[in-house]
Amino acid sequence: MSVYAHKNIYELELERNDANHVPLSPLTFLERTASTFPNRIATIHGKRKTTWASTYKRCRQLASALTKHGVGIGDTVSIICPNTPAMFEAHFGVPMTGAVLNTVNIRLDAENIGFMLDHSEAKVVLVDKEFGPVIRKALASLSHPPFVISIDDDLALKGELIGSIEYEDFLAQGDEDFSWEGPEDEWQAISLNYTSGTTGNPKGVVYHHRGAYLNALGNQIVWGMDKHPVYLWTLPMFHCNGWCFPWTITAMAGTHVCLRQVNAKDIFKAIQEHKVAYFCGAPIVLGMLVNEFDAASMKFDHEVEIMTAGAAPPAAIIESMEQMGFQIHHTYGLTETYGPSVICDWQEEWNKEPISERARLKARQGVRYHVLDGLSVRDPKSMEPVPADGETIGEIMMRGNNVMKGYLKNPHATEEAFAQGWFHSGDLAVLHTDGYIEIRDRSKDIIISGGENISSIEIEGVLYRHPAVIEAAVVARPDEKWGETPCAFINLKAEYSHVTKEELISFCREHMAGFKVPKTIVFGELPKTATGKIPKFILRERLKDLD
Repeated sequence: MSVYAHKNIYELELERNDANHVPLSPLTFLERTASTFPNRIATIHGKRKTTWASTYKRCRQLASALTKHGVGIGDTVSIICPNTPAMFEAHFGVPMTGAVLNTVNIRLDAENIGFMLDHSEAKVVLVDKEFGPVIRKALASLSHPPFVISIDDDLALKGELIGSIEYEDFLAQGDEDFSWEGPEDEWQAISLNYTSGTTGNPKGVVYHHRGAYLNALGNQIVWGMDKHPVYLWTLPMFHCNGWCFPWTITAMAGTHVCLRQVNAKDIFKAIQEHKVAYFCGAPIVLGMLVNEFDAASMKFDHEVEIMTAGAAPPAAIIESMEQMGFQIHHTYGLTETYGPSVICDWQEEWNKEPISERARLKARQGVRYHVLDGLSVRDPKSMEPVPADGETIGEIMMRGNNVMKGYLKNPHATEEAFAQGWFHSGDLAVLHTDGYIEIRDRSKDIIISGGENISSIEIEGVLYRHPAVIEAAVVARPDEKWGETPCAFINLKAEYSHVTKEELISFCREHMAGFKVPKTIVFGELPKTATGKIPKFILRERLKDLD
C-alpha cells in the first residue's frame, strides 16, 4: 500500500507547489555554470576556445532556431557527429525545446542509420560533413526524410555538405536570449540511444531527464572529481550520451576538450597542452596507450585519472597503465543504465597489496553507484540471489532511477527486460564475500565444454598477461566431442610476430585448468566497434572459415 494511501499530519496541508518541487533535469547545470563562471573555458576544439557564457548563448540559439523550425515536445532530433562542440551543444540545445536527442553511431552503415532515422521519426538531423556521403544514402531510403543541417567543422579533413543550411547559419537564425523551459515532468524523454543490432534491428533505449540528472551527478560522486575538471573527449558522445559526462562536466564547471579522432599521440598531446586530468575509454583504448607509450616524449607531471568500462579490463592492462602514472577507475553499466552505474569502489587496505593483486581487485565490476537503487546477482529463473561465495554464477540485475524508460516502440522487449521488477542485463557474474560483483561472461558468451562452464573473460585475462599479446578475444567453437571448446583470436605485438600458437597454449596451461585452455588460436587483427568493444558475433562468423 502506498504511503500516501491515507493522509497523515505531514501530508494533509503540505502539498507540492512551484516553490518546493521542480522536475529534475541536467539542463539546469548549464544555466548555473554559465551564470556563475561565465568567463571560464567551456570547450576547446583545436585552436578554438569558447567560454561558458558563449556556450550557453549558442545552446539557446540552437533551441530557438529549432523551435522556429517547428521542433517541440516529443519530436526527435538526430545528430551524426564526432566529439565536437556542435555535438556537445546538441546535448543542451535540443532538449531545451522539449525534443529528444538521438545521437547516432558515426561508424554505422547507411542501412542501419536509415532504420534509426525512420524508427525514431527524426524531424531534424544534424550531420558533420565527414559523414555526408553515408547520410545521403541513408536519407534516400526514407519516405519522409528529415530536415538536414550540415556541420562544417574546421578540423574535418574531407566530406560533403548535404544539408539545406549550415550549422552556424542555422544558429544565427536563433535568439541567444531564448527563454527555454525545463520539462513539465522529469519522466519526460531527454535522449534516445540505439543498441547494436547484432541479433536483429537495433533497439531504441529511451532516457528521461531524472535519470540523466542523477547519473550525471553519480559520475562525479563515484569519481570524486575536483572542481573545474579538464576532461578529454575520447569516449564517443554518441555512446550512452557520453556516459552522461556532457552533463557531469558542465555541472562541475569544467572544460570539455574535444577530440575528433582517438589516437595515442593526440591523447598525450592534450594531456600535456591542456593539463587534462580526466578521460574515459574502453579497455581497448587503454591497450593502445600502453602499446604506443613513449616515456621520452609522452611525459606529464600531473595526475591523470581514467574511467574505463565496456568490457572487463585485463588485469595486465590495469597494471601497465598504473605503472605509466595513470589512475584507473573501473566501472560497469549498459546503454539501458545510462552508461556506468556500477564501480569498483576502492578500499584503502588494498593499497598494501602488490600491484598485480591490486590490478586483479580493480578488474572486478564492484558495487552500485549511489544513484542506483538496487544491484543484485540472481538466478534468472528462480530470481533468488546467488550466495556471496565468488563461485555461483547468476545474472546481474538492476533497478532504480538510472534505468531506462524502456525500448522505443518495442513493448515486448521492454517487458522482458523488466521481468519481475528488475532490469535483466544479460551479463553473468559472481558475488564475492565482500559484496563486489565480478562478471564471468555475457550469457551468450559463456562456453560450455563437456558440461563445464568456461568464462571467456577469464581466458582473455590470462592471454593478456603474455607479453606478446596486444588484443585477445575468446569465443566458443562447436566441437563434436565436447560440445564447445574455447577459440582465441589473438593480435600480436609487432616485435613478437615469431610467437607461435603452441607457445600461447603452453602459457595458458601454466595459468589455468586444462579444460579451460584454448584448443584453437587464430592470429590477426580483431574487429572493433566505435566504442572499442570487440564484437564477438563477427568472430563467431569467422569460425565458419576454420571448418
